[in-house]
Amino acid sequence: QVQLVDSGGGLVQAGGSLRLSCAASRRTFSTYTIAWFRQAPGKEREFVSALVWVTGVTYSPDSLKGRFTISRDNANNTVVYLQIDSLKPEDTAVYYCAARPAYRSADWAVAYDYWGQGTQVTVYS
Repeated sequence: QVQLVDSGGGLVQAGGSLRLSCAASRRTFSTYTIAWFRQAPGKEREFVSALVWVTGVTYSPDSLKGRFTISRDNANNTVVYLQIDSLKPEDTAVYYCAARPAYRSADWAVAYDYWGQGTQVTVYS
């Protein structure tokens, strides 16, 4: 089974950018769909974006398109990124990467079998 380590979070001023990383160990991402979720205090876990590795097709909710970009490292099929631009205070949350052994995206958390430990993103104004 794959193990995930997410990183790259931090404290950033509104308007700034961050790039989060999700690294796999034990297996590569070649047969997985990888997603990013986030969870703010007192709120449910929210789907941010997903990528089907074998096709490179990505998915994001309309409300987050434009500022959140998921991508893969084509030279290293064990790393996925989430680029977040024009950060807002409401983006403050713990961001998690997740993986499911499937060639289809899903935007609900229970569809994913493997999770990273989370990385904190805090945006101040």
